[in-house]
Amino acid sequence: MGSCHRAVTALSGNGDAGAAQSGSPSAGSEPSASADGPAATPSASAPEADPSASASGGREGSGADTGSGEREQVGQVCGANDLSWSIRSESQAGGYILVMAKAKSGITCVLPAALPTIAFGSDGTEAGPAEQSVGKAITLSGGTTAYAGVNPKTTNTDWGKELDSIIVAIGNDDANPVSLKVGTINVDKPVVTNWHTAPKDAVPFN
Repeated sequence: MGSCHRAVTALSGNGDAGAAQSGSPSAGSEPSASADGPAATPSASAPEADPSASASGGREGSGADTGSGEREQVGQVCGANDLSWSIRSESQAGGYILVMAKAKSGITCVLPAALPTIAFGSDGTEAGPAEQSVGKAITLSGGTTAYAGVNPKTTNTDWGKELDSIIVAIGNDDANPVSLKVGTINVDKPVVTNWHTAPKDAVPFN
């Protein structure tokens, strides 16, 4: 799942990572002169380029093909700083932490079909998968909430590390992970579920 320390190091930065703007229209080629006469000048009636069209083929060509001849807008992948976070302790399945995420006002983004990146404390102990297969991508906007269940201790021993926070990121490349206080918990071989749209589906059964 990538380096745990990357998420911990990235947490110390407070700046938001701006989305890179890509693509600038290529400059038109200059007419070249030939040996038979001066360079040809463009006709005054030639249509001007549509400034709203993108360099990759225009606005109408963007998005995902729906199969009906139409295209729908493709949402951006969520970053942890695009979301509002909350947690609560649950008693089911021996006790676990329910992590809840909602898009901030005015933001629509997609949680990818991948395991949440969950690390514990300053040493970055990462949670492994609690489910055998990856879930579906979830689009967050408005009142939609995504849920993931974290079991901090899956072993039956008395051994474990006492930690008081979890670090949450959307994948290992998330530049702005967030730290959530959970109180003192005992951590040993933690696991986390996929993202779900119903809390009952986010119970990390062993």
